[in-house]
Amino acid sequence: MKSVSTHADAWRRGGRPAARASLTGRFQAWLPKLVLAPSVAISLCFIYGFMLWTFVLSLTNSRMLPSYDFVGFAQYARLMANERWWVAATNLGVFGALFVGICLVLGAGLAILLDQRIRQEGVLRTIYLYPMALSFIVTGVVWKWLLNPGLGIQAMVRGWGFESFTFDWLVDPDMAVYTLVIAAVWQASGFVMALFLAGLRGIDDSILKAAQLDGASLPRVYRRVVMPCLRPVVFSAVMILSHIAIKSFDLVVALTGGGPGYASDLPATFMYAHAFTRAQIGMGSASAILMLGGVLAILVPYLYSELRSRRHG
Repeated sequence: MKSVSTHADAWRRGGRPAARASLTGRFQAWLPKLVLAPSVAISLCFIYGFMLWTFVLSLTNSRMLPSYDFVGFAQYARLMANERWWVAATNLGVFGALFVGICLVLGAGLAILLDQRIRQEGVLRTIYLYPMALSFIVTGVVWKWLLNPGLGIQAMVRGWGFESFTFDWLVDPDMAVYTLVIAAVWQASGFVMALFLAGLRGIDDSILKAAQLDGASLPRVYRRVVMPCLRPVVFSAVMILSHIAIKSFDLVVALTGGGPGYASDLPATFMYAHAFTRAQIGMGSASAILMLGGVLAILVPYLYSELRSRRHG
């Protein structure tokens, strides 16, 4: 009996620490899930839940207030017949193509320049990156002053004696959308430069030295060796810039207000105008869903390529 009692006491003394260790292990395993649970719940409700609600509203006849009188895809048909929507979509094509293309060229050029280990590289990098620290509202207001024919560049050049100089794109319906390109490129090209510079600094120097030893000139090295190595950077930059272009709203509001008339409208400003100022929530929701489709058309290939590269990496 004494032997049995001794073994039982030993089991109890050893079992309590084991139980505590088990509880501690379970708590540590569940702690990250408990910490993330509020964020996940908020995201599901206020992001994906509102996306679903917007899609539901796009299928209704909602006007000033939401209603649930479902009309199918009638709002999308009205949207396709709306001239202002096609102006906004065309402007997005022009703005997006020029914005992405010019930012890529300028960003890559500035990154290659800084990659030459020039003096005051840190100062120049800060100067190029500084516009990205500003909001698009600030950028729009500043460029609105600069492009104002009576206050900005045109007035300054005419004050120098060039009376025939004209730069009135801000008030020209055919050119207003290009003022958006100027302001957006000024703000985002430094960010693209930072992406390319990080990619350039990640390339092994031995590859570049080997190419130069083979007699390749510096431009040829960058064209044939460096740029192919930067394809992931280029792809990421295109994805980010395209996303910025599609959801551009504050820059348009601050710089042109969508005008003159609605000549510089983009889908984001079209959606806001119809959903919140024209009491056409159904049509505004339909335009928002089409914008979401544009964003998904960009993000899905990007995510697919990332997952595929990790799977085969």
